[in-house]
Amino acid sequence: MSVAAIGGAAVLLAVERAVYAVIARAPGAFLALCARLAPEARGGPIAIVARLFYAFKVLQIMVFAAWCLVYGNGSLAPAHQGPIVLGGAVALVVVGQILVIATFYRLGRTGVFFGDRFGYEVRHCREFPFSLLSHPQYVGTMLTIWGVFLALRFPHADWYVLPAVETVYYAAATWLESPRRSAQGLRKRIVPM
Repeated sequence: MSVAAIGGAAVLLAVERAVYAVIARAPGAFLALCARLAPEARGGPIAIVARLFYAFKVLQIMVFAAWCLVYGNGSLAPAHQGPIVLGGAVALVVVGQILVIATFYRLGRTGVFFGDRFGYEVRHCREFPFSLLSHPQYVGTMLTIWGVFLALRFPHADWYVLPAVETVYYAAATWLESPRRSAQGLRKRIVPM
């Protein structure tokens, strides 16, 4: 694996986190940009963030697939490992996706896609998965990424590189996107559940 490949992948993967940090910290500027670039956007800022979310997931999957193809000699087939490693990988993906799906279920589209920053009423949730974690969507995504790379690249020397990069990015996101640190954010209205 080369430093250039790691750097290129890291830059591409950083775009998502950077855009979300801007949205979280400067929602007014994001709303102004949306009004200027897409004044007729159906669904408003929530729909725009949702479209960005799906585009970023496609980009993320493309970076992961390219990495696995390049370092897997043109194959996306799982690396040769025993059932314990593969079972662990599947368990990470399943638990990760449960956390992500539960987050969407609890917060809904408006809550997940920064609705509170745009002035929408978003309930503060204390039920599962928020009863266990402050950022279950991010933890779930990280578990999924680690599981995928465990299945596809372990025990090769590069198996942990992109999951480690993403872990740093998602950890930074929990800090950068925190409402307490979003000084330019719109007033957050929280209704207890």
